Amino acid sequence: MKKTLLLLIASILVVACHEDPDDNTTPLASVSFNFTHHWDDTVIDNSNLQTEIVTNENGEVISMSRIRYLVSKFQLANTSGDIYTFDGYKFTDVSDETTYNFTPEINNIPTGTYTLNFIWGFNEADNIDGAYQDLNTESWSWPANLGGGYHFLQFDGMYNVDTTASSPFNYHNGTARVSDGVFEQNFAVIVLETPIIISNDASIEVKMNIAEFFKNPNTWDLNVLDTPLMPNYNAQKMMQNNVLSVFSIGEISL
Repeated sequence: MKKTLLLLIASILVVACHEDPDDNTTPLASVSFNFTHHWDDTVIDNSNLQTEIVTNENGEVISMSRIRYLVSKFQLANTSGDIYTFDGYKFTDVSDETTYNFTPEINNIPTGTYTLNFIWGFNEADNIDGAYQDLNTESWSWPANLGGGYHFLQFDGMYNVDTTASSPFNYHNGTARVSDGVFEQNFAVIVLETPIIISNDASIEVKMNIAEFFKNPNTWDLNVLDTPLMPNYNAQKMMQNNVLSVFSIGEISL
């Protein structure tokens, strides 16, 4: 009995030593995320958001007045299958460059090769009415009669601006209303498969191609779908599909 007990204690010590984090000599690095915005090959920022004239996939010539969006639940997954989740969310206003960067408070991860994924908007657990004071002050709430929670996107502008019959559009995305009192979560999981090599502290560029909101897989006809789109279930689901191709990985700055 005594011999069996000693063997058991020895086994526990071996396991404990194997799991000692002090034995992990892989260097740690901190990461931040820098979001940049483009219309295909043209950079869009606070300097030209309201002056750039662009043409969407369906041929409408448009001007932009406001683009604001929300992403959350950043995760980096390495080649060993380890997943590192970062707390917090990122609210971006393209007219305000101070909102382009996101540095999680606690973000030390082992150096290595990773892929990035994050949530477009909030998932169901996080999309809680009135829960985030900073978003409340941005008038970012999604109406209760449309499912509540928060906007994922506000994209406003004018289309057919090359004619005498230009009209406004409000491409707003959030929870999808199926029918009176029936709602469907409408967030999307953005998965970016481009390998990200982290060998030191790094800033990861995430590129948003605004043109993709009107392009893939649904070619958006603003003459049919301009406003109001928030209570339009089919429009909301089309937005959910189109956002999947909006983001890509850019430069990694070490």
